[in-house]
Amino acid sequence: MPGTIRVGVVGAGANTRLYHIPNLQKIAGVEVVGVVNRSRESSERAAREFHIPRIYTHWRELVADPEIDAVVIGTWPYLHCPVTLAALEAGKHVLTEARIAMNATEARQMLAAARAHPELVTQVVPAPFTFPVDLTVKQLLADGYLGELQAIDLRVAGTWLDRDAPMNWRQDRDLSGSNTMYLGIWYECLMRWVGPASAVTARTRIAVPYRFDPARGERRRIEIPDHVEVLADFPNGAIARMHLSAVAGLMPGPEVWLFGSDGTLRFDQASGRLFGARRGDQKLSEIPIPPEKRSEWRVEEEFIAAIRGQAPVRLTTFEDGVRYMDFTDAVHISAREGRTVPLPLTP
Repeated sequence: MPGTIRVGVVGAGANTRLYHIPNLQKIAGVEVVGVVNRSRESSERAAREFHIPRIYTHWRELVADPEIDAVVIGTWPYLHCPVTLAALEAGKHVLTEARIAMNATEARQMLAAARAHPELVTQVVPAPFTFPVDLTVKQLLADGYLGELQAIDLRVAGTWLDRDAPMNWRQDRDLSGSNTMYLGIWYECLMRWVGPASAVTARTRIAVPYRFDPARGERRRIEIPDHVEVLADFPNGAIARMHLSAVAGLMPGPEVWLFGSDGTLRFDQASGRLFGARRGDQKLSEIPIPPEKRSEWRVEEEFIAAIRGQAPVRLTTFEDGVRYMDFTDAVHISAREGRTVPLPLTP
């Protein structure tokens, strides 16, 4: 796209303020020209903070504005699908915050709309947890460091149960859909290394069935689990165990172990360090990663580069967004129905 790329922002949340708006404003030939938030007051605050010239009273006004070329969606998941569909129909490029949608059905609608408009760029904000080691892990796997992959163990926990905490948006199915803790974001990371799973078996638990919702001023029933155990089958026969919990105080993690016939890898997310051992070694040793192998956050650069035709979107495509929403929905289906659920889901 020649000339200046004019961006409108729907939802000036934490990530949008911390990353998307300031990073876009640093790119030559890009202008953030409009914003709409949950209220006029919050829209005005965002406009003042980032010197954005226009505010809107509703996201549909922003999407319909012919002076906007691309839309960044920084809302909670409940608006990702309707804003994306409207933006693509209006001829706008779309960068949407993760998770891509409320559920796999919405994600598929978004993918279908993106494919109907191949001239437009669509991108989901990627899961950043494994950026420091992604290139190295993929190279080690390609070089046969593990031998044949046998098992994966992922643990994300460490927080104590808080029975008195108010309901937050991540626990509100009306706002977040089936998204559960960090389930989808970590599965996205695993897919970069080993590809998608072929089946899911899961158990879940809601530790506190009711919480007070400050937004509504009432107690509401909780439908999103506080504890999830997943067994995922992969096409090569490997099994992944995923343990995500908001009730496992002091449990180590987040960390990922990859076990193979000839080697073991461990990623410690808190430190960003990778450890490994081969058959015959007595302990794990840190695997040094040179700076040029450590991927960094460049989401906004990649979005603009794709619009300018310089490079395709890598992280993250709508196709991968569908895959991790399939996985998330499959976890809920398996836990609810007590069965193993094949992947991908049948639309």
